[in-house]
Amino acid sequence: MNTALLSALHDIETDKGIPFPTIVEVLEASLLSAYEEREGAEEGAEVVFDRETGDLRVVRDGEDITPTDFTRVAANAMRSNFIGRLNEVHNDRLLEEYGDRMGEVITGIVQQAHRRMTIVDLGQVEALLPASEQAPGERYENGQRLKVYLLEIREPGRSGPALTVSRRNEGLLRGLFTLEVPEIYDNLVEIKAVAREAGLRSKVAVWSNEMGIDPVGACVGPRGSRVRAVVSELRNEKIDIIQWDPDPARFIAKALSPARVREVYLDEDEQQAEVIVPDDQLSLAIGREGQNARLAVKLTDWKIDIKPESQAMDLEEDGEEWEPDEDSAMHRCRAVLSNGRRCANMALAGSLFCGIPSHQDQAKDFEEMVEG
Repeated sequence: MNTALLSALHDIETDKGIPFPTIVEVLEASLLSAYEEREGAEEGAEVVFDRETGDLRVVRDGEDITPTDFTRVAANAMRSNFIGRLNEVHNDRLLEEYGDRMGEVITGIVQQAHRRMTIVDLGQVEALLPASEQAPGERYENGQRLKVYLLEIREPGRSGPALTVSRRNEGLLRGLFTLEVPEIYDNLVEIKAVAREAGLRSKVAVWSNEMGIDPVGACVGPRGSRVRAVVSELRNEKIDIIQWDPDPARFIAKALSPARVREVYLDEDEQQAEVIVPDDQLSLAIGREGQNARLAVKLTDWKIDIKPESQAMDLEEDGEEWEPDEDSAMHRCRAVLSNGRRCANMALAGSLFCGIPSHQDQAKDFEEMVEG
């Protein structure tokens, strides 16, 4: 009875997740190939593995023709042919299992932590977390549980399928919020845009697909519990959650939070915005080393030029206006706000005023005044 071989095959079943019958089939095929390559091999032979005793036999037409040196032949075959074929089966199963899961967030355990490359055990496969996909400032320790983003899987090679995971991809942030916020998982709240500088700061723009649901509140959670869980997983990365807005001017203003914005002027042809902020908000709007402005640009996909209010006032005194060229069909709304300043929205096509009802009332008054 070959208990050692039986035990080894069952260990492979456990470690690689390959069904035992499949392992036996690969073993028998590998040993048959090894037998057929030896001198004096008989045609029509089969290799039979006894699943109860672990014994190996070569038979033909039901008769035992096992060579006396077959144990040595089997040992050599298992060291080369069998392991290679088994890895092919294992790789095919992994491609089938993970091939359609790219873009998911999964929990793994750090197997080996290195500066240039970390190996993460995902259960049935080890994944590579290269330095280029690690978040700056993060340090990993053996045995540490870690959520990672499934980034890429390549076709099998000598070392098996290369499954690459990431800790800096924006998809990790999306996936973590999906795990923590039921409203996102159920598509009641949608993540419209994400801008991330991994390990430092991120901005997430969310929108509600259901009346009565506050998208920002849903992501923050009771007493901040949901966003706190995401921040903890990302090692205290700062996260700004803002409400997405279909109006570009309002969205840009929100994207620059926590800074307060006075006015936003849009040039849609150039996809460029000029933003006016109070003088004491300029450094906050730009952020440390330009980070806040940089993230706002990524989040909104608009070029953003931030100017202090005093500079805008100087330009107005010099006779310059913060408007598109006269040749452009776009103009700034002529409505005057309660604080005495002009509305920052762009006027509707064919009108001098934007679509806000009270501003349309001003449009009527303006028309009556012109006609009068």
